[in-house]
Amino acid sequence: MTEYRRILLDGYPVLVEQQGDQLVAPDGRSVSATEATHLAPSDPTKIICVHLNYTSRVDEFMTKLPAAPTYFHKPVSSLCGHQADVVRPDGCEWLNYEGEIAIIIGKTCRNVAPDDVGDYIAGYSVANDYGLHDFRDTDAGSMLRVKGSDTLCPVGPALVTDWDFHNKSIRTIVNGEVRQDGNTNEMKWDMHYLVADIARSITLVPGDILLSGTPANSRTVYPGDVVTVEVEGLGALTNTIVAGPAPIPTGYGAQPSDSEEVLSTAQGGDWEFRGIRKPMGPGAKHYKSTVGEDEAAGQEAASND
Repeated sequence: MTEYRRILLDGYPVLVEQQGDQLVAPDGRSVSATEATHLAPSDPTKIICVHLNYTSRVDEFMTKLPAAPTYFHKPVSSLCGHQADVVRPDGCEWLNYEGEIAIIIGKTCRNVAPDDVGDYIAGYSVANDYGLHDFRDTDAGSMLRVKGSDTLCPVGPALVTDWDFHNKSIRTIVNGEVRQDGNTNEMKWDMHYLVADIARSITLVPGDILLSGTPANSRTVYPGDVVTVEVEGLGALTNTIVAGPAPIPTGYGAQPSDSEEVLSTAQGGDWEFRGIRKPMGPGAKHYKSTVGEDEAAGQEAASND
């Protein structure tokens, strides 16, 4: 395996190779990995993310996976790197981490079978698919502001080649405390499947990023929190949560909210009504629940008595 990073070197983005604790540029210049200013390890034209994929998260939310994966899009303007600040806009409260693995495309990919996808992947990296759930009532269908607001897509620190994604641990650590602890064996659809599925209709080009899902226990973080995602064989991505310098303007557009749909998603398995009933709110219509099925079954049984 080889690790490549993109850093600012003398003010310019440069792709460097990690050699011990040094990052070495093609022209021989080097800088310590701990002192470098990191960029995301690729410069994508698009960032595509799968919704649910890990069984532990499906079980936590008491829901069901669809027959095939579903996706959303994060704008490239949401991208940032290792050690960058992640901004929670003023006026918002429900910013959640989601530790993930990023797939980075290496060559143009279109209509490629899952068994052949490996040849089109440059490598893998660590990602954190932050969600600003305050906007979930209006954007649950598109996830645009929920997942696409500025700085909500840290990726890094490195692109690692020839990494085997099977049976790898993935953990999210907040202020030194492990919050997520999963394994890639939980994934319903593996990395190659996701790439092949998207590339049936969307051309993927070098540098494009696909995020592959998160395990259970995504929770809210706050300004001052330090969040690290560790993936076995890929390293650790660390970012600090900071408060935005200005509030969300109130004179126009949808406003941050704290409906049951917002709270139930942000609090995950800790939501007080989890397992009792489905959440209510404008965004809830986009998600199915096994609780709802149980309710319907109970009502049908009662009507047959």
